[in-house]
Amino acid sequence: MLQSSRLPMRRLAAALLSTCLVLGTSAAFADDGPAGITTQTKFAPFNPSAPGCTAPPGLNKEIAFAQDNEREFVQGIDTGLSAAAKDRGIGYRRALANNDAAKMEQDVQTFLAAKVGAVVAVLIDPASLSHSLQQEMWAGGYVSTIVAPPATLLLNAPQYATGKVLADAAVAYIKDKLHGKANVVLLTQDSEFLQPRFTAMRDALKALPGVTIVADIAPNPVDKQGGFATMSTILQAHPDVDVVLGADAVVLGALAALESAGKARPDQFLGGIDGEAEAIDDIKKGDGPYKASVSLNSAVFAYGIGYYAADWMDGKSVPQAMDILPSLLTADKLDQYKKDFADPGSVFKDQARRDAYLKMYGNICYDSRDQYVNFPWSSEAK
Repeated sequence: MLQSSRLPMRRLAAALLSTCLVLGTSAAFADDGPAGITTQTKFAPFNPSAPGCTAPPGLNKEIAFAQDNEREFVQGIDTGLSAAAKDRGIGYRRALANNDAAKMEQDVQTFLAAKVGAVVAVLIDPASLSHSLQQEMWAGGYVSTIVAPPATLLLNAPQYATGKVLADAAVAYIKDKLHGKANVVLLTQDSEFLQPRFTAMRDALKALPGVTIVADIAPNPVDKQGGFATMSTILQAHPDVDVVLGADAVVLGALAALESAGKARPDQFLGGIDGEAEAIDDIKKGDGPYKASVSLNSAVFAYGIGYYAADWMDGKSVPQAMDILPSLLTADKLDQYKKDFADPGSVFKDQARRDAYLKMYGNICYDSRDQYVNFPWSSEAK
């Protein structure tokens, strides 16, 4: 079985660049501040009626997005953030790092120098970017990150539950359509924060004695190109694959590799996580290998992140953590899902629709900013 190796968490180039940039801006920003909440904490439900506090002084009402790459899931974050900024009448900018941790570090330092009031980041290398994000919070700004801390508002999914939703669909298909036997490829992600979703997949699959996991590996990068390259290599050793599971972006790449090698079959089960548009289009065709996607509607949760960024800059209390809730996209749900993705503002403003996607926890505002999340929060933690 193919196995992945963990990539180093800190890149030397990013660390050197960070040191230079921090030294260059030390006169403009506060010295190192509080460490935030560093131990596992279970937050109470978010109280939207909590008292407000001071509005952050000296910062511009602007959201800045540090974007890791252009996979569709992350493009949805851009869609949601820009929509929220427009609706709230504040500025919006983004910087694309193209999977370069050193470039992202430089981008966030540029945001700091511009005194933006809110930074949102999809982290490439959490260790190398942590200090810059803390600088933003120490300066009074709002930070929201996807999965990895530190953040004023940390976004995560219940990762084990997310993986289990997809794995249960795959197991049902293997039992019903493949007579309980399948060669399975798991395209994982080399991140401690996402490991529970793949643990859930392994737990579900090991209950079927006729299943063989022929590859359990993390593509690099985690995008369509990475999925294509990894699957092409797998097919050289294991040309007959029945099931592929992972994030939509890499599974779409795996599908392209199967098609290129003449190994794609209508009876295969390819399933992903994130609810990306291309995956949804493939599922809707109904006659191909792509059978399922677990919805983590990035435009909707990003709209919420942007909305609360505006609240923070107005001196209001915002959540410390937010769950994006998983659900299996079936044919009858696809059209509504796409509508919600295209108009996340209307979803967020409708409590019943919002509650189907999001759940918020904790409260924090400018006056309590030292209580930012600096541990790997999960609503599933005991």
